[in-house]
Amino acid sequence: MNEHTYTYGVEEEFFLSQGDTGSIATRMPQAFLHEVRRRLGERASNELLQSQIELVTPVCGTVAELERAVVGNRRVVGEIAKRFDIALVSAGTHPLAEWREQNLTQKPRYRQLVSDFQIVGRRNLLCGLHVHVAPPPDQDRVDVMNRILAYAPIFLALSCSSPFWNRQGTGLMSYRQAAYDEWPRTGIPEFFNGEADYNAFVHMLVQAGVIENASFLWWAVRVSANYPTIELRIADACTDVRDTLCIADLFRCLVRAAVRNPSLGRARMSTTRLLIEENRWQAKRHGIAAQFIDEFGSGERMPLAERLEQLFALIADDVAHFGCESAVAQARHILVRGTSADLQIAEFKRARDTGATRPEACREVARWLAAHSAPAHTSGPVHPDLSPRPSA
Repeated sequence: MNEHTYTYGVEEEFFLSQGDTGSIATRMPQAFLHEVRRRLGERASNELLQSQIELVTPVCGTVAELERAVVGNRRVVGEIAKRFDIALVSAGTHPLAEWREQNLTQKPRYRQLVSDFQIVGRRNLLCGLHVHVAPPPDQDRVDVMNRILAYAPIFLALSCSSPFWNRQGTGLMSYRQAAYDEWPRTGIPEFFNGEADYNAFVHMLVQAGVIENASFLWWAVRVSANYPTIELRIADACTDVRDTLCIADLFRCLVRAAVRNPSLGRARMSTTRLLIEENRWQAKRHGIAAQFIDEFGSGERMPLAERLEQLFALIADDVAHFGCESAVAQARHILVRGTSADLQIAEFKRARDTGATRPEACREVARWLAAHSAPAHTSGPVHPDLSPRPSA
């Protein structure tokens, strides 16, 4: 088991923003997409709406490989975007976006999705971060998935970046998760009795004509239909590239910890899934200010900082194995600095305090997002942000 590499990769979804105004670009320039694909090939693809683009990494075996791939993707596409007076925005929602103004990407799958889901599909103006980790081939991926589900809300809390929707504040730190709940087969999945049980469920839905294949299951954590991986899907797109790397590395450690310790997460009650769902709500509502409920029925609540320290103790051997101590440091840094959602709210308040109207303040947030989605220098220690931590 120790020789297995737990290869992993990341999919990042971005909005395209107009460079001069910060507004969302409702049509993707074809010359821009052509140049991106010339440089990155299959690592870049369209999303459901023309205002979005997805960048994926190759399969990576080390922390350094993933960092080079994620930072490299953002840097290459960011440089190309500048030539077209557009910018990448990495956030769960775009503060200036209006879903009625968006244009569908003309692909058969996307046309079918909108045909099937109607307004739910047209409102899917959301961007997420997906992390794939490959456990050893002899492991039942669904069993591992079951045993790590309780930790999924932590990754949401750390990644919250969608406090705005339709040009106004929502009061939520991850409105993306709330909007995504409109879709079927989302949220926290049931506890299946292994991959055979999972595959039987997929087969039943396919036979019934409800879905085409397992890629139409959009749970917070799922087993990938196309790769031998477990996929984390709950996270908002992270504005700061270091937050992306932090979440990917911690999730990789968690998967290895579950394989290394077969008893991890195996005890559960009839209410465990419901309590995990409640914690998902706490995370999307409050972000890093969330108070999590013990999913084993004690009724106790604990702040995210305490829950994180429990996770760090659990994965300490795995952090050392992969050499990703910087991910632990970055998670602690997020608690001090705030998430992207916290910082967006602080930027909005700053603009309002200087006399900006609500639309003008949203525009300032959009410009802030474009500036901070550009890849930063990530090597070396993480230095704390000296700006005051905004309240949620």
